[in-house]
Amino acid sequence: MKEKFNNFANFIAEVVGRASASLIAIFFIVVWLITGPFFSFSDTWQLVMNTTSSIITFLMVFVIQHTENKDMIALQVKLDALIEKSNVSDKMINVEELSDEQLEEIKNFYIKKQERESQQEKKSDFSAEGKEVGTNILEEKKQLVKNKNNL
Repeated sequence: MKEKFNNFANFIAEVVGRASASLIAIFFIVVWLITGPFFSFSDTWQLVMNTTSSIITFLMVFVIQHTENKDMIALQVKLDALIEKSNVSDKMINVEELSDEQLEEIKNFYIKKQERESQQEKKSDFSAEGKEVGTNILEEKKQLVKNKNNL
């Protein structure tokens, strides 16, 4: 049963994810609007569209959720494989299992770490820039003194 649903959900997700599916939906809406005057915009005419769209939306929620869950698991497995091969702590492999508070704590740790590294880069850029500016000023002064002596 699970495999049949998986195949069905994958098929539906692939079909409705195409541009042609959007065009078909627009076509049905246009036909529904055109038929309105023939049915005097009756309650039944409106009910057909409302019921049809509600049923399709209800079913699509489950299909979308299934494909999202599957994609998230696949992405998580790929990330775990990358983490395993990198120098990152193995503690990060199952980070998705942590509570929201723990995830927020880890997020804040990495934000602060990035800010510290960014500040260090700015300081090193500034000191290098300062040396360059200082060197340029000295060169300009030497050139002015040389020019003054030549006069």
